[in-house]
Amino acid sequence: MTCWDMVLTPMGLRFAGRIWPCTIGRGSVRIDKREGDGATPAGEHRIVGMLYRPDRIARPADWALPIRPGDLWSDDPGCEDYNLMVRAPYTGSHERLRRGDRLYDIVILTDWNWPFAERGRGSAIFLHRWRRPGYATEGCVAFRPDHLSRIAALIRYETRLIVPEGLVGR
Repeated sequence: MTCWDMVLTPMGLRFAGRIWPCTIGRGSVRIDKREGDGATPAGEHRIVGMLYRPDRIARPADWALPIRPGDLWSDDPGCEDYNLMVRAPYTGSHERLRRGDRLYDIVILTDWNWPFAERGRGSAIFLHRWRRPGYATEGCVAFRPDHLSRIAALIRYETRLIVPEGLVGR
């Protein structure tokens, strides 16, 4: 492990010398992640990008890209664009990145099942804002808004999200 690693623990996410409270998937941590299971996948996941809502917040890092109207994420295992950002109009199952709520004001992208997605293994695992403390995600890792902003400013190219197999079933 390096000093830039984010490590999920039973107490929260250990990163930059502190523990950040977070929530994970409703399906807990799983080694055998599948599309729709709501689980956070165990393993080492590189941070590969950051998106943000420029109409709501300032750029959180110099390498963050704006979320534009019509930006979507394909979560349809039957589509060629599975687990990739796509643009509207899009007929496959997808998630809107430019949401009405604030969950995706900052989206930190991991390399889970990317760039060459195995169909059905599960689409994107993001780091994003939580709905409220303790409210599970669909598999992502979610944080208090001010904590997410601080984490976004601290991560680097070398940063990895490490989800230990020891957390399986928690």
